[in-house]
Amino acid sequence: MPSRSDYPLGPVVLDIAGTELQPEEAEVLQHPQVGGLILFSRNFESPEQLCYLVGCVRSVRPNLLLAVDQEGGRVQRFKSGFTRLPALRDVGDLFEQDSQRAIQTARELGWLMASEVRECGVDISFAPVVDADDAFGSVIGDRAFSPDFAIVAELAKAYIGGMGEAGMAATLKHFPGHGAVEEDSHEELPVDERSFEEVWEEDMRPFRALLPLAGAVMPAHILFASVDPNPVGFSSFWLQKILRHKLGFGGIIFSDDLSMEGASVMGDHCDRAEAALAAGCDAVLVCNKPAKAIEVIERLNAVAHPANNRLSLMCAQKATPSGSPATLQKAERWRRAVALAETLL
Repeated sequence: MPSRSDYPLGPVVLDIAGTELQPEEAEVLQHPQVGGLILFSRNFESPEQLCYLVGCVRSVRPNLLLAVDQEGGRVQRFKSGFTRLPALRDVGDLFEQDSQRAIQTARELGWLMASEVRECGVDISFAPVVDADDAFGSVIGDRAFSPDFAIVAELAKAYIGGMGEAGMAATLKHFPGHGAVEEDSHEELPVDERSFEEVWEEDMRPFRALLPLAGAVMPAHILFASVDPNPVGFSSFWLQKILRHKLGFGGIIFSDDLSMEGASVMGDHCDRAEAALAAGCDAVLVCNKPAKAIEVIERLNAVAHPANNRLSLMCAQKATPSGSPATLQKAERWRRAVALAETLL
C-alpha cells in the first residue's frame, strides 16, 4: 500500500452513503480536489465494521483525512461498541461542585474519545465545542461546557490535552462563538448585532486562550452584521485579518458544512465553496449532498485550485492503530476513563 504522504490533499471534505465503500465512491475519493471524508451514524454499525470501512478507504486513498463528530451527549456518531460519552455540559456542572475533579475528568474524556476513534483508524473528531452556552438557543446548549467563558477555556484546555495524549489534534468550534444567537444555522442564517469589541471580550475569550493548542478551527455560519457583511466562514475579515493575523493562528480552517442553510446566502454549493476558500478556509465540508459535492470538486478542478499542505497536519500523530478496539479496552487508563464517563450519565 502507498504511504499516507504519497498523494496531495485537496480542499473538499465529503461523505459516503452507507456502511460499505461503493466503487463509484472510491473513484470520487481519489479525485485530486478531495482531501477528507467525514463519517456519520449511517456509516457505522460496529467497531469491527468501522475498522473494515476505514481499511477500504485507506486502500484507495491512504492519506485521506478521516473525520467524525464524536463530541458526546447528543452529538456522538459512533455508539454501539464505543463508550457512551456524556455531554460537555455535564463536565461543566461538575466543575461547579469540584473544579479539580472536573478538570481531570475533562482530560480523561478527551483521551477516551480520541483513543476509541483513533483505534478504528479515524484521524479526528471535530471537537471540542468552545462556545459558551448562554441559553439563547438549542443548537449549542449542552454541547458547551458552561455559560462561563473562563470555565469553558479551562475545561477545554484539559480536554484538548487528553486528545493530544491519544494522538489527535483538536478542532475548536464555532469561531468566534455561536452561543449568543437563538437561530440554528442548520436551518437559517443567525444574525448577531454585537460589536466586534463585545465579541472579542466575551465569546472569543476561549478561542484566544486555546488557539496555540489547536490544530484547526471551524468558523460559525453566523453574520455579525455590525462587523462584516459576510458570514464568518466567508469573511476574510474574520478568517484572515483576525484569526490569521491578529491572533496568529497557523493551523487549518475548516468550513462548517456548506449544505447548512446558514451558508445559502452565498449562492449555490460551488459559489459557497469558492467564497469560503477565497476568504481563508483551507478545507470545505460538503455533507449529505453527494451530487453537490461532485459539482464542487469539478468546479475547483476546472479552476485548478491548488492542494493545501496544511491538511496533512491533522492526520493522527500516533502509530498506526491496531484496528482492534479490544486492544484498547485492556488498558487500565481506558477502564478508569470509562468509569469516569459513567459517573456523569
